[in-house]
Amino acid sequence: MPDIILTPAAAARVATIAGKQGKPAILRLAVDGGGCSGFSYRFGLADGADPDDVLAETDGVRLVVDPISLDLVRGASVDFVESLGGAAFRVTNPQAASGCGCGSSFSI
Repeated sequence: MPDIILTPAAAARVATIAGKQGKPAILRLAVDGGGCSGFSYRFGLADGADPDDVLAETDGVRLVVDPISLDLVRGASVDFVESLGGAAFRVTNPQAASGCGCGSSFSI
């Protein structure tokens, strides 16, 4: 089982955003303390990967995660979902014991 998965929908969205900003198609996922359930996900475009990052690649787009964050999201998948409530990157994290209504924070 891979450490983390980037879905084709998320890869396509990262490629589009990166192209508009003239940046490499690299999405960084980090986990911060805080949020309504204890931890929160943070996404941003990265200029490159750090030597200790874990990488996932889909359709030429890379997802990078630092080792500390990876411990909290191992086995997760990152998707891009569009709904009536808006469009957002969504993490499906098998380690999360509970989440919150906004979908951006979790507890273990």
